[in-house]
Amino acid sequence: MKTNQPYDVLAIGRCGVDVYPLQVGVGLEDVETFGKFLGGSAANVAVAASRLGNRAALISGVGDDPFGRFVRAELARLGVDNRYVATHGEFPTPVTFCEIFPPDDFPLYFYRKPSAPDLQIDSQDIDADAVRSARLFWATVTGLSEEPSRSAHFEAWEARAGNSESRGPLTVLDLDYRPMFWASAADATEQVQRALAHVTVAVGNREECEIAVGESNPHRAADALLDLGVELAIVKQGPRGVLGKSRHSSVTVAPNEVDVVNGLGAGDAFGGSLCHGLLNGWPLEKTLRYANAAGAIVAGRLECSTAMPTSAEVAELAEQTALGAVNV
Repeated sequence: MKTNQPYDVLAIGRCGVDVYPLQVGVGLEDVETFGKFLGGSAANVAVAASRLGNRAALISGVGDDPFGRFVRAELARLGVDNRYVATHGEFPTPVTFCEIFPPDDFPLYFYRKPSAPDLQIDSQDIDADAVRSARLFWATVTGLSEEPSRSAHFEAWEARAGNSESRGPLTVLDLDYRPMFWASAADATEQVQRALAHVTVAVGNREECEIAVGESNPHRAADALLDLGVELAIVKQGPRGVLGKSRHSSVTVAPNEVDVVNGLGAGDAFGGSLCHGLLNGWPLEKTLRYANAAGAIVAGRLECSTAMPTSAEVAELAEQTALGAVNV
């Protein structure tokens, strides 16, 4: 089925089930009760963008199993078009467990072997018209770790760019590097640098930037990303805030103070709000301040997808920290 109305945000990448302990500060071996939530970085970003009022869809895959049916239903319930979430019979829907030791220790345990349905995305799963017409296209580095997903990502970027441009407009790459998904860091670097030739915005933390461009210093990493042709480089620095840099401006925004419950969804909330700011043409400082606020709100909650904040919640916190931005 085709869509006649372009999406505001079309994301491609991971989806699955998060099984999170309902006891904080307890190892999995001692946890007694769990909550089941929609998970996966790309799915979470799509939900976050939808919660802020954007028309969002996800390109991904699930298994032919009850968890797959849950993922598809939950995406729809949370406002994300699931028509491009294919069902693959060979591999089960992935499940991710975590442990919660606030404020900064949240071990993740991914059950995605020998592969996951979202890495089985192929050219038949890519609606080139939807990719081309979407106002913003979001992808993550994880999708480059295996075939056929890797080739499907590059086909999508080429479809978005068309015949006359090397990069489509508002094409974002989340440098979401997870070492357990890759044969080696060198393999990841090779594929990320290939991908950077197709995108206009790159966003990641200092460690992810080091994998991408060999630099962990925020300004040097941002400059290296700009040298590779992106128009906007965003480097998340945890307690030091976030740096956004283009060829014409550089902004550092201070972090929000928050009593952390679970930091795992903060980056995806940041991503959804980043999409919202870019789509609305906000100044870079406002875009980053609101994205920081969205991340902080989710860090103060247990789950990820269902914790994504509304526009009113983000605006309230962001405006409280309006004086925390520094132009450099």
